Amino acid sequence: MKKILIILFALMPLAVLAEGRDDFGGALWIGATADANDSSADRSIILSKTFHSSERKVRKAEAFVCGLGAYELYIDGHRVSPDDVLSPAWSDYNKTVFYNVLDVTDCINDIRQGQSRGGNKKALSSKMADSIEHNVEVWLGNGFYHENGRRYHKLTTNYGPLTLLFRLRIEYADGSVENVMSDGSWQWRLSPVTYNSIYGGEDYDARLWRPSLPADAHAVVQTAPRGVLRKQICDPVRIMERFPVMAKLLDRADSTGHHTVVYDMGQNLAGFPEITVRSRRGMQFTLTVGETLRPDGLVSQKQTGKPHYYIYTCGGQESESWHPRFTYYSFRYVQIDYDCGSDGVDLPSDSVIISLHSDFIYNAAASRMASFSCSNPLFNKTFDLVNNAVKSNWMTVWTDCPAREKLGWLEQDWLNGPGLMTDFDCRKMIEQEMIVIADAQHADGSMPEIAPEYIRFEGSWAPPFRESPEWGGALVALPFLYKQVYGDDRLVEKYLPQMRRYVDYLAKRDSAGILKMGLGDWYDYGPWRAGFSRNTSLALVSTAHYYLWTRLAGLSARADSIRQAFLGAGFRPSSQAAIAIMLDLGLYRDGQRQALVDSLVADIHRHGDRLTTGDIGTPYLFRTLIRSGQEDLLYKMLNHYDVPGYGAQLRKGLTTLSEQWDPDRGASRNHFMLGHINNHLVPDVAGIHIENGRASIAPVPMGDLRWVRATAYVGSRRVAVSWKIDNGVFDLSVESPEKNIIIIDYEKINSMCAKRHLRLHYKFKRSE
Repeated sequence: MKKILIILFALMPLAVLAEGRDDFGGALWIGATADANDSSADRSIILSKTFHSSERKVRKAEAFVCGLGAYELYIDGHRVSPDDVLSPAWSDYNKTVFYNVLDVTDCINDIRQGQSRGGNKKALSSKMADSIEHNVEVWLGNGFYHENGRRYHKLTTNYGPLTLLFRLRIEYADGSVENVMSDGSWQWRLSPVTYNSIYGGEDYDARLWRPSLPADAHAVVQTAPRGVLRKQICDPVRIMERFPVMAKLLDRADSTGHHTVVYDMGQNLAGFPEITVRSRRGMQFTLTVGETLRPDGLVSQKQTGKPHYYIYTCGGQESESWHPRFTYYSFRYVQIDYDCGSDGVDLPSDSVIISLHSDFIYNAAASRMASFSCSNPLFNKTFDLVNNAVKSNWMTVWTDCPAREKLGWLEQDWLNGPGLMTDFDCRKMIEQEMIVIADAQHADGSMPEIAPEYIRFEGSWAPPFRESPEWGGALVALPFLYKQVYGDDRLVEKYLPQMRRYVDYLAKRDSAGILKMGLGDWYDYGPWRAGFSRNTSLALVSTAHYYLWTRLAGLSARADSIRQAFLGAGFRPSSQAAIAIMLDLGLYRDGQRQALVDSLVADIHRHGDRLTTGDIGTPYLFRTLIRSGQEDLLYKMLNHYDVPGYGAQLRKGLTTLSEQWDPDRGASRNHFMLGHINNHLVPDVAGIHIENGRASIAPVPMGDLRWVRATAYVGSRRVAVSWKIDNGVFDLSVESPEKNIIIIDYEKINSMCAKRHLRLHYKFKRSE
């Protein structure tokens, strides 16, 4: 028996990696060192291999790549997928390691036509007259795999030294196949990226481009990461948009020739600056980015994590263009510092800095999105305000903010889920997100608040930030949202065991059916700097979600006992969040519903028709008001430019949603967690509600809106709705390529028209 156990344990690393091994054949993990604590373990390196391919016609060529923490692939000097960044997807590398499959057929064929893109012009090998020479290079950076913490950092990690697993599979027209795989015959050298950190920034010395190989240049064969090797499901993160300078705000030089230039790029975003400069060899440019400015006009990182900056050292070319590779930040403003010497005091900055752009990076799935416009500009701008924050935080996980934390706090995934899944195609994202979330579940069944769980908070202050059912419950909520929207129950079936382990764990933490743990209605609103909930009972919020997760997990008898405990606990409906949660989840006694609705309306009026809810309570509040026929009150609550509300952020000139209702009191100005209005603009106000893979059409006019136009997608099929109110007529138009993917909910529409004393006029148009 002991021998069997020894054999089983010896085979475990191979079994762990088995899921994705077929794509890599006999490839080996390689790098510069096998020691995770070696001085070169976190240095950006270039791994390269020269190989020869047959002159036969290539039918298909694919590269299977896992470069950790992040990589760039070049074939014959040509960057493969040149706008992709931060690949592969983030994960807990002890649980899952994602890899990418890239079509490189064109790259291989280009050199055969004498059109190599990027410097390798040698087509025929002197060694092999009947073959063609190619070169593969893979640049590696740290990402979350190896965060050294030398500048600003939220955390440190060390999963191992930078590492590569690679296979290039070339299939010829005659059916034969050649492979190029990573092994000890590859060579490595340090890259010109002299520093890189997902949190701290990046430095690049162009003088080091293509340095001579070190004496011992052969790659080191390494131990594989511990995680299961899986093909990445979600789309890559890419440079999706580029923004030019909107205004130069400051341009000054001192007597030594030190220049400081500050630019307003016009749009807050996640990404990095891209510069083109003209200067002498060795001249350095320091780029500092941020969301706000200091009183003296320089860029501030006070609230977003400092120092984060980039240093570019020129190589001596006539003009040089560069942007960081392995890092990003949230910013609107760019500060560039450089020295021209005393004889360059009067040298205009425009003659040195030829161009500057902000590169907006986000998940490529967000390239296709819904649209919304209406007769009220505030709501149009709010729709964009929220979705710019969504895109800024849509990497290969949904993050809280793109600067200070970059962590996958889980509550927003499901609380903002209806808007995310209406405005974007989230199918692949959620399928992959569920792998990451399930990986984060602890052995005792508990769930952290972030996934991947790159950090576990410690200290007396930490327990509320380690586990909270509104965050950990994303494990339960997301599969059911996926089923509701897309009509696909695969994720529910796949993750039901993990869901039940989680609610079993919560059952061990409750006290007679009452659960009191976590953060509650985080960042609710009042005359204070937002943080822990002050308006609503922590036990009320956590017990309500304990009930919800237990019910969804199919444990109805247990859920009913929690409901009875909730009703008997004497929770007071004393806040907007409390009342809305009770109403939405049915946590009230028979006959109490209307009284609770009246109490909710009275509380809103008591606060001047303003909200008091936070991260958890707001989606319940908005949804409850619409379902209770109080959509006009919701409209009034949001149709202004004061705090709290979206208009206040627009009035202050923000272009992405901030972390709390009063942006002057908050930290990040690029959070989407309070963007719950987008759960309703397209689905309810426009009336395109995606459910079970079809669009149910039932607009809910609000306030003084006179017209609305919107589009959304059912799979790949575009559905457009427009309505207007004129002379007592509700004129509704629907456009779709197929009639069977839409359902006109006449019952709701006729009820709405009766309530507003309107006559319905409906027309359908079949689109191309």
